[in-house]
Amino acid sequence: MGKFLRVNLSDGTIKEEKFSDEVLKNYIGGRGLGVRILYDELKPGTDPLSPENKILIMTGPLTGTAAPQSGRWCSVTKSPLTGTIHDSHSGGSFGPELKFSGFDGIIIEGAAEKPVYLWIHDGEAEIRKADHLWGKDTHTTTDMIIKELGDPNIKVACIGPAGENLVRIACIINDKHRAAGRGGHGAVWGSKKLKAIAVRGTQRPPIADEEAFKEAVKDAREKFRANPVTGQSLPQYGTAVLVNIINESGLFPTRNFQTGVFRTANRISGETLAETLLVKKKPCWGCMIACGRVTKVPPWSPYSGEGEGPEYETIWAFGADCGVDNLEAITKANYLCNELGLDTISMGAVIACAMELYEKGYMKPEQTRGLDLKFGNAAAIVELTWRTAYRSGLGDDLAEGAERLAKKYGAPELAMTVKGQELPAYDPRGAKGHGLGYATSNRGGCHLRAYMISPEILGVPEKLDPLTPEGKAQWVITFQDLFAVCDSLILCKFNTFAIGAEEFAAMLSAATGWKYTADDIMKVGERIYNLERAFNIREGFKGREEDTLPKRLLEEPMPEGPAKGHVVELDKMLDEYYKLRGWVDGKPTKAKLKELGLEKEAEEVGV
Repeated sequence: MGKFLRVNLSDGTIKEEKFSDEVLKNYIGGRGLGVRILYDELKPGTDPLSPENKILIMTGPLTGTAAPQSGRWCSVTKSPLTGTIHDSHSGGSFGPELKFSGFDGIIIEGAAEKPVYLWIHDGEAEIRKADHLWGKDTHTTTDMIIKELGDPNIKVACIGPAGENLVRIACIINDKHRAAGRGGHGAVWGSKKLKAIAVRGTQRPPIADEEAFKEAVKDAREKFRANPVTGQSLPQYGTAVLVNIINESGLFPTRNFQTGVFRTANRISGETLAETLLVKKKPCWGCMIACGRVTKVPPWSPYSGEGEGPEYETIWAFGADCGVDNLEAITKANYLCNELGLDTISMGAVIACAMELYEKGYMKPEQTRGLDLKFGNAAAIVELTWRTAYRSGLGDDLAEGAERLAKKYGAPELAMTVKGQELPAYDPRGAKGHGLGYATSNRGGCHLRAYMISPEILGVPEKLDPLTPEGKAQWVITFQDLFAVCDSLILCKFNTFAIGAEEFAAMLSAATGWKYTADDIMKVGERIYNLERAFNIREGFKGREEDTLPKRLLEEPMPEGPAKGHVVELDKMLDEYYKLRGWVDGKPTKAKLKELGLEKEAEEVGV
């Protein structure tokens, strides 16, 4: 659409802005452009929950077009959970609707004195009072705004009580069930007293070369249909198809990563979900995969409810990680996270950490108000989700995230985190390249910076031995750079099962009229990844010191299953990774930064 909104909540001003062609060519949009803006505009040392922090709501050049799986948007900020540069992505319909309203993104700065929401429609934008919405859950907030503005086609992104209470694992929820989940972005909205953004529009993004774009899209769609993951597995069972696959491979983290095998995993599998709670499939805007799931827990269950999900990561976090095999309780906890505005991965992982602290005597029964926090307690995962959102009792400690929780109770080694962010649903002792991806992620523990599960476990695009560290560094770098572009376009990561740099280049070239090759695409990804790293170094991160994994994964051999006896040989992989990246102990060299056109950064942080 060629323009962005800058909204200052402190003084109530709204203005339109544009970025130069050079910046847009080099960073594309979404995650990449967001990182560029924040590096340029944020002062080092900014408190993530202060008015000085900024949060960007971004689309990409393919959002709202016919490009497959292009119904996404992302939030970029300095995370209150990790202190790193951080982007968080979401599906649904909000992203395309923001684009249709006439804008490519929103730069939000300052903080309002009283609750507000933004209303953006067909090139117009206003700040409206939200006192009547403060304290409401995300579903109620969405319904009230749509009724107030009088258009059922309005799309709403908002925070729930967790964001208002500055919970460090609070997320932004759009379309009631979709989450920009990780890193505490909801808390940043809460600190700014921003309750919601409502969007509606009738404009369509222009395409530079319609015929070439149609051809590129057609080619991509054919590859999706032919691919077994995007054409069969994900449409049939959704992301939860992974439960049995990952468990049988011996890397399904169980009881806070104490083992990689969950004996009753089948009770919480995608197949069981389909047989018991599934109502129907639901795709995001413009999606041909439709991995989303509408579910219902029957009214006679103590965990009754209805909504969307749970996804694979959520099933794992509240399930195996907490030793719980009650799918109804897991699904209820998922509904609550959507309504209260919590990241399901971090929420489940923090509870798992608390359970191990409790079982090992670091946390006493009197500190839990009588709640038995033993692994396997299904009622506890639901109860603690409530308590965390409202910072009630023990929930006040859980709201700070696993790293701060474990440190407070005297056992920091029990926090399964990287750079302060809770690890997701794969134990890297059973997929070592994936472990390198965790360790070198710029936003903290994450499976979506380099999804090495694809080659190491699923055999896409080729099968690698998951238990060897050899040769993994180059794979991780390639994934990281490609995914940085995927997040900037912004497309769903599932695209990368079937297509890559060539197809991205074809669609982007046709959409913008700027010529990109596959090599150009990978260079943009490398530039973004290095700029993120430069941001973190400028914030005081040391590099190698933070590019690590929890002690358990480095020193305690996997006790059972196919990965039995294995730890992650991280140092060996890191040495090779840094050499290939052109970094020294986790810090980019001046030469590498200059090669990528990052002259200013070379002088500020290059070694």
